[in-house]
Amino acid sequence: MMVEKVSGRWGGPDGVIRGIALAMTLTLPFFQLRGRAISDGFMSCIAVLFLLHCLRAHDRGWWRGWPVFALAFWALAILSSVMHGTGHAVAEAAVLGRFFLFCMALERWVLRDGDARRWLGMSVTLAALWLVVECWQQYLLGTNLWGYPRWVDGALTGPFYKPRAGAALLMVVFPGLMVFATRWLEAPAWRARLAGIGVIMFLTLTMILIGQRMPALLFGLGLAVMAVLIRRLRWPVLAAGLAGAMGLALLPVLSPPAYAKLVVHFMDQMRHFSDSPYGQIYIRAGVMLARHPWLGLGVDGFRGACADPAYVRDLVLFGHTFPTRDVALGCNIHPHNIYLEVATTAGLAGLACFLAMVACWLGRMIRVLSPARAPQQAMLCVACCVMLWPLASSSALFTVRTAGWIFLMVGWGLAASADIAGEGRADRRL
Repeated sequence: MMVEKVSGRWGGPDGVIRGIALAMTLTLPFFQLRGRAISDGFMSCIAVLFLLHCLRAHDRGWWRGWPVFALAFWALAILSSVMHGTGHAVAEAAVLGRFFLFCMALERWVLRDGDARRWLGMSVTLAALWLVVECWQQYLLGTNLWGYPRWVDGALTGPFYKPRAGAALLMVVFPGLMVFATRWLEAPAWRARLAGIGVIMFLTLTMILIGQRMPALLFGLGLAVMAVLIRRLRWPVLAAGLAGAMGLALLPVLSPPAYAKLVVHFMDQMRHFSDSPYGQIYIRAGVMLARHPWLGLGVDGFRGACADPAYVRDLVLFGHTFPTRDVALGCNIHPHNIYLEVATTAGLAGLACFLAMVACWLGRMIRVLSPARAPQQAMLCVACCVMLWPLASSSALFTVRTAGWIFLMVGWGLAASADIAGEGRADRRL
């Protein structure tokens, strides 16, 4: 199972294939931002290389633990797709397993030593810095590096054409940048602590100026999770919260379009949430789940059935009726919530397996939490809590844009949680 090192280099066939897998892993953050087809290919290749490693090492225990729930969910998704979907849906369900295998590969093989995780941390930090720099360039100079201006609603797009900077920064900001604030706040020198507080406040202001509602809310959730899990961060997070409140108060001056979207439109949407597009999509997904509670409708079941008149009806939940509107308002390519997507894909049975898997992930990370010894692991735990938060709208789970980040961070976080001593050694070398 162990990989040999010969004269500082990876030795043996297993060392070669692990080196290839590690090289792919280190480039994933950049391909996740630009070039997701390559990212998908790399994740699939890592999954295959991991299976090859298990065969060579005669490792028959790779599926124990949380993978049991992952494999059960995968089987249910395939079964439901066979029952309700097309041949294309069955094929999509069959390849879902690449994400779970990729996550297992990171945890058990690719990132099992501190040096590999340290290099991945540097890669994620560079990706996060690129996002922040491009957002501020667009804010201060009007365009990003490619000459693209703000989006029509005033959102900063960072290095992208469309407003995706907020969601992308949310994925990398905690393990990529917030980890430095955590380290500095543990330092004895007051200048380092002041720098740590400054980093948290600066990142808070950046997320507000980007002008995307859900990433901003989830970033605030991440700060709250940091304060709950790490006692030393409570006063700095409070300071960042005050700075964020001041930023929102000044937003009509700093960025009127961002204020209109983050505050005015958001408050109006919350007052009439069930009539909003998101509310109607959730109602449609709820009706589907009520009619197919145990196995759902398979992969892409929501997209295929959302226009079916059988599901365009009111949802009655806990004695309260949520009225549906027209067909188009509640129809989309996915339910915009990862847990609703899981439920419509594999029913309540699949949702139970998925929830058990998530509980295993977060439970393992929280049990070994040691922010002073391993701040990177602590920030990975925060990032995973934010990504897996149930009360949020999201992109489709079973696409590289979402699954690539989630399974990258979870695999990395589980590997770090299994080697806190190695995390501490790697951390002192930074």
